[in-house]
Amino acid sequence: MDSFAGNRLTFQETDEADTAITAFIYSEHDDGASKQPAGRVDVMNPSTAATTSWLDQPLIKSLSDVFLPSGYPHSVSEDYLPYQIFSQIKDSLQAFCSSIAGLLSSRAVLQGVGVGNADASPTSALLLHILQDSSGRVATILFAHRVGTALEPECKTYRLAADVFNDIAMILDCLSPGVPAGYMRVTVLSTAGVLRALCGVAGGSSKASLSAHFARWGNLAELNAKDSSQETVISLVGMLVGSLVVSHVTSLSTTWAALLFLLGLHLSMNYAAVRAVQMTSLNRQRANIVFSTLLSSDPDLNIEALASGSGSTIQEKKKRVSRSSSLKTTPEKWKLLTPAEVAEQERIFPKDGALEWISYQPEKQHQPIKQNIGSAAIGVPLSKFFGDTNTSTSSTKGIISSTSSSFKTSLPITQLSTLFEEEAYLFFPCPSPSKKGRWHASILLKKGCSKQDRLKAWAHALLAVWVLNGQKDANDPAQILDIVSRTLAFMSEQSRFERYMMALAAVGWDLDVAALETSGGRRVCF
Repeated sequence: MDSFAGNRLTFQETDEADTAITAFIYSEHDDGASKQPAGRVDVMNPSTAATTSWLDQPLIKSLSDVFLPSGYPHSVSEDYLPYQIFSQIKDSLQAFCSSIAGLLSSRAVLQGVGVGNADASPTSALLLHILQDSSGRVATILFAHRVGTALEPECKTYRLAADVFNDIAMILDCLSPGVPAGYMRVTVLSTAGVLRALCGVAGGSSKASLSAHFARWGNLAELNAKDSSQETVISLVGMLVGSLVVSHVTSLSTTWAALLFLLGLHLSMNYAAVRAVQMTSLNRQRANIVFSTLLSSDPDLNIEALASGSGSTIQEKKKRVSRSSSLKTTPEKWKLLTPAEVAEQERIFPKDGALEWISYQPEKQHQPIKQNIGSAAIGVPLSKFFGDTNTSTSSTKGIISSTSSSFKTSLPITQLSTLFEEEAYLFFPCPSPSKKGRWHASILLKKGCSKQDRLKAWAHALLAVWVLNGQKDANDPAQILDIVSRTLAFMSEQSRFERYMMALAAVGWDLDVAALETSGGRRVCF
């Protein structure tokens, strides 16, 4: 109700996005002849001239109500439409591709199981089908166990990987008739079944994470329902057009050429769709990009001082900070990348656990160059941190000797526990066992650590490894510990990292989502 004047009431109707739709004006008058007053309702629809958006056109509005979430575009994130455009084009191409590939693969599979062969038996065909189905089910269980935790943090990666799995399965089905019957053909067909199972797990789980990212009003269920409607229409059109294409593509060479072309186009559109997504959570790759750019743009950061030891120790820092009233710099001088800017730099298939550094250089306009400076693992178990011989990829390999039930380590554990006493994590970088000149940081997380504590642990490890990466002879544990101490003092001075977090939240990052751990994390207390 907007106003009341005399015997007139005006009611304004709005949609979920608070956009005015229709105004109802109720007028009441009493002529004295009737005991009950008479009333009239006037309906005022928005004028066509006032319509400025193409979404407000009657036909478009009706279609958007059917296929787009209520309140669009306000109810979804800004990257929803670009993703859907590329995704639906991709689905259209996939429908065309599936019509051709389905014809080929179905015929190939039937030939493979013995259709048309008088020596083939229904029992062997049934056993082959059972083997394919069983292989897929086992693969589903193992794949979900192995990468289940990584599906949400790396949803863009697994969304594209799902279509790669499905397209390879199509090609294997089509190749199966040319494979000798017996063990090799069974292996090819079973592999195709396994890949389809992996596609189902990766595609379904990653799509759920993307849908949760798009939904802004808690409208996840409706968004998924509308996506299903979009896919149904696209698939229906694709099947009809694909049937027409199949009728004109008859030769084997032409069919394979069309198949490979459509598969390549399909993956290209899916890649473009995933690239259009602007995730607001900080996984390991996005944390590398954001924190390295932010740290390198902070004028207070002096890499030479941190590396040479001319900076203060953490105890001296605390004394100096207590006497200092403020930092030299303000957030206005920091380079804060937005989710959209990071989306342009991140790779869809990043290297697992890599630590990459991007130096902020405002005077240069070209694309920033990423430097791989090492690797890190967060939430590691104690056995991996201490370098138990049962962990072949131990970050401390080479400085640990073990016995059957105990082992010795040169790690400065006492000093580390004292240094990180007030932090919710602990880490110590060591030379990488796989690459010379690189460093690996195993990060222990204490019981009760928050999401912000995990981000600080990763940012601290990134900074410490960057400082160590410039040192040629930094193999002494005492020297490494000194650099870790000075970098921690820098991160903690005047609540610097907390100020980083507030500045990042202000440019659109969701810091309440845990996306750094891609496997079951461990917690320790001491």
